[in-house]
Amino acid sequence: MEVSLLSLLLVLALAYANGTNDVSKAIATLVGSGITNYRTAILWGTVWTVAGAGLSAFVASAMLKTFSKGLIQAGIATPPALALAILIGAIGWVLVASRTGLPVSTTHALTGALVGAGLVAIGSDGLTWSAITQKIALPLLLSPVLALSLSLVLHPVIRFIAGRWEGTCLCVMPESRAVVTIDERGNTRTLFQTSALGRPVVAVPSQCDRAGLRGMTVGLDTIHWISSGLTSLARGVNDAPKILAMLLLGSAVASWPSVTVQLGTLAAVAFAMGLGSYIGGFRVTEVLAEKVTRMDHIEGLSANLTTSLLVLVSATMGLPVSTTHVSSSAIIGIGVLKGLRAVRWTTVRDMVLAWVATLPAAGILAALAYLILSRLL
Repeated sequence: MEVSLLSLLLVLALAYANGTNDVSKAIATLVGSGITNYRTAILWGTVWTVAGAGLSAFVASAMLKTFSKGLIQAGIATPPALALAILIGAIGWVLVASRTGLPVSTTHALTGALVGAGLVAIGSDGLTWSAITQKIALPLLLSPVLALSLSLVLHPVIRFIAGRWEGTCLCVMPESRAVVTIDERGNTRTLFQTSALGRPVVAVPSQCDRAGLRGMTVGLDTIHWISSGLTSLARGVNDAPKILAMLLLGSAVASWPSVTVQLGTLAAVAFAMGLGSYIGGFRVTEVLAEKVTRMDHIEGLSANLTTSLLVLVSATMGLPVSTTHVSSSAIIGIGVLKGLRAVRWTTVRDMVLAWVATLPAAGILAALAYLILSRLL
């Protein structure tokens, strides 16, 4: 089998492994807050992950450059087995973590595999340590702290806004062409009314049926669904370029034979991520949804907004943060706000140990893979 074909197959395998572990980060709050069941949440996350992976072609070129260029010293010829070994190391660890239900970072796994295989293949001098530290390691270390801090600040604000909103609904009254609020005691107040036919009237909320009004309603749970989709979209935008970059690792210039080849490969990566998400996303979702802290839909909404905000901004800037670390830290931060006893610290301990183990574990697997492949290729 040609090395290029084997590389493509391994890239798709990594995309599949990424889906099994990372889809949980955006949808766990839907299940944990009781809005929906696992299968529906996983399907929702899968659809938006694939959409985000496709969108990355237009907004995440900086991320592709981060992982494909500048990590290996210029002028050094990279052995064909190097990229293959990196992929095998990352795939192996992510699949093990997914099987055991531990949320780990594909970005961390790729970084550890790059260092492990790189040290064996081209030596310490062959790696650009300043780029690895500044472009990858530093953003990865800061992302959990930023997510935890942002959730501590953002959640009380969202809780306050939601508290003012809960118990009241905005209802569309098509016949009257009006938007009306209804409070918990049934009092109504007209917010907007138009006499012009065809002028749009937008709605929002929950006691409309009880009040006997009919029309489109959008409540906090609906916004929670939207935030979950946005987080899945952000995850696709963030992760797809990193995986795709493994096909270009070591190239002097990150380039493709044609735009058609690039888009076709990206589409295949997006499909593989979606397939992994739908088939293997249950175990890690269960851990984040039920075994860290109990959540209501407002807390889930806060966690998703924190995650999507940080991940989308970082992806467009080419800073490889970990969706795993951001999402998990946001959920932990919300638990801390409810009191230290609201967090299951044994689960958090296992998650942190998995995070710490990711770099050396993926590095060792990649180094072993290189030693084997270098004799075969």
